[in-house]
Amino acid sequence: MVSLPTGRESTPAIERLLIVRLSAMGDIIHALPAVTALRNAFPSASIGWLIEERWAELLCALRTPRSGPRSPERPLVDRVHTVDTKTWRSAPFAQRTLGSIAVGLSQLRAPHYEVAVDLQGAVRSALMTRWSNAATIYGETQPRENAASIWYTRQVMASGTHVIEQNMSVAEAIVRHRLEIPNVEFPRDPSAEERIDKIVKDVSAFAILNPGAGWGAKQWPAERYGEVARELGKLGFKSLVNFGPGEEDLARAVESSSDRCAQAVSCSIAELISLTRRSQLFIGGDTGPMHLAAALRVPVVGIFGPTNPARNGPFRTASVILRSPDSVTSHRRRSEPDEGLLAIQPVEVVSAARELLESHD
Repeated sequence: MVSLPTGRESTPAIERLLIVRLSAMGDIIHALPAVTALRNAFPSASIGWLIEERWAELLCALRTPRSGPRSPERPLVDRVHTVDTKTWRSAPFAQRTLGSIAVGLSQLRAPHYEVAVDLQGAVRSALMTRWSNAATIYGETQPRENAASIWYTRQVMASGTHVIEQNMSVAEAIVRHRLEIPNVEFPRDPSAEERIDKIVKDVSAFAILNPGAGWGAKQWPAERYGEVARELGKLGFKSLVNFGPGEEDLARAVESSSDRCAQAVSCSIAELISLTRRSQLFIGGDTGPMHLAAALRVPVVGIFGPTNPARNGPFRTASVILRSPDSVTSHRRRSEPDEGLLAIQPVEVVSAARELLESHD
């Protein structure tokens, strides 16, 4: 087991480093500071990242090669390796699946990574880390799935309250000294920038509302977002309602209850990055888009129910967290909204928004 360093020790030389964090959006964003710190510690190293295909735009613009010299379109890593485990699970013995796995395995091993880091802590991510053939594999002593630790050659007793701090403690064990938490850089996709230019060209100031959530217990009612949009409209702010696949009805419900103060906008990941960079405020629950806003230092009103904002809340950005004392921390994927979440009223959200907007004039 690797203990966290207590002072500055000699940093090992690493030339080829693999990061494994497959999903999901918020968790990948929470890993970015640690990986950025590793990039800073090993500026000449070749760093690869294994990620689910659907989230690859968080690392690389869509039309940009997945490997080669870094650029604004792929600013952090030298290689992006992707998997599509959802498709694999749907047809595990199909020839197409087996071929895809074989190709992916070959590409993962080709760079001859010396060190691999599993920042997911799941059995499948640990197995894929092992597939890389890296001689040294780092992971947490107490990963999310206990069996994952079987494949780690170096186990790190992670520390910190927030997930970002915990990931940073793993990076510190690798470099063997304390690290400052850095700002992160996201890809810039020219085509995404062009589309967002058109969407916001006539909008002087806007907030992003994000009514969706990973499961129902985290989802504040759409009609309440509409009421918030009406009040923001009185302050001169347009509300753009971000929605993903399967959330069309939710976004339309916000739009229809807003008295034309809100506009539903469906974005790719690259477009959402561009849109969020330009926004003045983000309002939403514990979701990937909220963590994106925080990483981009956009002020956040976080509406929390069953998840713990100390662990998962907006990190190092101006924020107001709203959470009822009645909410109990739980990751049970209940479909019904958390009772404590429902206790949060639109007037509280608008008041928090005012506070943040006034402090950032």
